[in-house]
Amino acid sequence: FKVAEVENAVAKIDKETKFVTNAIYFNTNSATIKAESWPALNQAANVIKSTDGNVKIIGHTDSDGNDADNLTLSKKRAESVKSFLVKNFGINTSKLLTDGEGESKPVDNNNTAEGKANNRRVEFVKQ
Repeated sequence: FKVAEVENAVAKIDKETKFVTNAIYFNTNSATIKAESWPALNQAANVIKSTDGNVKIIGHTDSDGNDADNLTLSKKRAESVKSFLVKNFGINTSKLLTDGEGESKPVDNNNTAEGKANNRRVEFVKQ
């Protein structure tokens, strides 16, 4: 995994309706959030708190493993992010929705470590 600097934790901003980060890190084949994810989660919490309405958290994986397992894993990772934000930042659980896309919507190729890292991401979408 590449380590993103705090200011680069939010990778993309799209018309203020969505932001994407690949700086939330998980153990391999796990929904356990790694400690180095704190800066990105802190940024996400600040954005969510200042957002009117609900936010959907969408997990994505790289293509390692099979499709069904990756879909399940991406959903579990989105739920982990939601739980973390509720527990550590006091965000109302009803404000956060979750979903997972597995490996179905890559933003990069899955042939390199960097490409796979870019595909392992979490999106936060205003609803």
